[in-house]
Amino acid sequence: MKYLNNVFFCGIVVLSAIFQTGYADDSKKMTWPEPIQLVLDTAKPLQFDRGQRLPLYLWPAMNPGKVDDAQAEELVRLLDERGVGLVCSWNHGNIDESLAECLPVARAQKKLGLRVNINASSLIYSFCDGTDETAHIDENGKPFFDETFGPKTMGCPFRLEHRIAPIRERFQPFVDAYHKEGLPLDFVFTDWEIDGPLEWNRAYDASKRCKVCREHIPQIDDFLAYQDALRQIRSRLQRVAYAEPILETFPKVLVGNYAVYPHNGWRYWYDYFERYVDGQPALHDQKAHYRHWSNDFEGTGFTFAMPVVYPWSWTWNWYDFEPGDYRWFYNGLLVGGNAGRHTPNNIPIIPFVHWHTVDVGTCEEATPSPAKSAKAEQMSEWAYQEILWHLLLRGSDTFFLWCTAEENAKEVELLHPVWAAAQEYGGFLERGTPICFDVPSKPGPVISGLRMGNRVLVRRTDFTDDKKPVSIQVAGKTLEIPAAPGQCRIFEIKD
Repeated sequence: MKYLNNVFFCGIVVLSAIFQTGYADDSKKMTWPEPIQLVLDTAKPLQFDRGQRLPLYLWPAMNPGKVDDAQAEELVRLLDERGVGLVCSWNHGNIDESLAECLPVARAQKKLGLRVNINASSLIYSFCDGTDETAHIDENGKPFFDETFGPKTMGCPFRLEHRIAPIRERFQPFVDAYHKEGLPLDFVFTDWEIDGPLEWNRAYDASKRCKVCREHIPQIDDFLAYQDALRQIRSRLQRVAYAEPILETFPKVLVGNYAVYPHNGWRYWYDYFERYVDGQPALHDQKAHYRHWSNDFEGTGFTFAMPVVYPWSWTWNWYDFEPGDYRWFYNGLLVGGNAGRHTPNNIPIIPFVHWHTVDVGTCEEATPSPAKSAKAEQMSEWAYQEILWHLLLRGSDTFFLWCTAEENAKEVELLHPVWAAAQEYGGFLERGTPICFDVPSKPGPVISGLRMGNRVLVRRTDFTDDKKPVSIQVAGKTLEIPAAPGQCRIFEIKD
């Protein structure tokens, strides 16, 4: 599948997308890498001021290549006019060259009073490096690996300690360089996924065969004890090797990782490399099996949350909702609302979002339930943009768009107008409190909103033809919310 080849090893993808920037031969007009130019052409300058709120992050708005200070300032300014934050990637394979590309952008961002944004994905791979020192050990002392995560061989979670120091050391030259130049780090993210301790697929079986795992987890026959032990290690690896070396010098930086966020103990989605094993703890919802998840956020030291709201193809067959758009909408709000409800107010929420169906297989591939699976229908543009609005009104602070190169134009075309329009309600986005997180169990009116004092910003989205007013309770008062397709409305709470 094309996604498995292109997608989630973000450090590799990003670092291969570096282009040269300069002046065109026949004019003074600046030329930029094709993905960045597409963003500039597709996203229009903001009508409403973004203020000090987080920018919009877009996968194609990364890595301008080698630019001088003047070029960097021009590009940063053009993107900021559209509310977009330029991101640069660190590459420990060639530190000097990487800094030569990143520092001019950081200088421009500091000069313009904007955030310095970094993708550090390549630095954190890999703890499981395929050496025997990281392998599971069977009863006969023979090393072995779990190979159920695709081409990545996964080893013993208790034999990774020696990998912390070399990975941590990769971050220090970059942190020191920014500090030496008096430049801040404001936003650093990684896409660290298939590495380190993971409990899914056949990892549990591998650990029960491993004498090292059994020695460290006496209750290994209890899956929850096993999961908690692995997630504590995973959180520690991220904290010690990645978060701490950055936060020690830049304590105000937003630092986090793909798919790590506070939650209610359940995960409502599967990544492309994950499979459910029958018998493991799960909540059942139609054909969906929502997996039990450990509290792995607190141990990381991360300062922002990063849920993942994608239309994974197998979720289409989990539900029987009609219209089909509600299948995508329902699952997206379960994921986004889970993070919104459980993330502390001082922790920004930056969901990864995507519109095109992520082709990962069918329902049977993600759950053990026998089911007749149909090809997933593409979510409508309308439904996707409504999801984005509801995520903002349920606590999300901004978005991070991931997409493949051929999807860039359409993804930016759909996401940016919602982000731009939302800036009209900047006060609510900054200081508002979500009024609800419930997701209706069947298609109908869905309401989300932010309360600020005695005013409530509300959006109602309908999935049936019944457009009667809906009564909701806010601060002990009843508000009647009429149908208003495609609109946000502000209501007063009257004493």
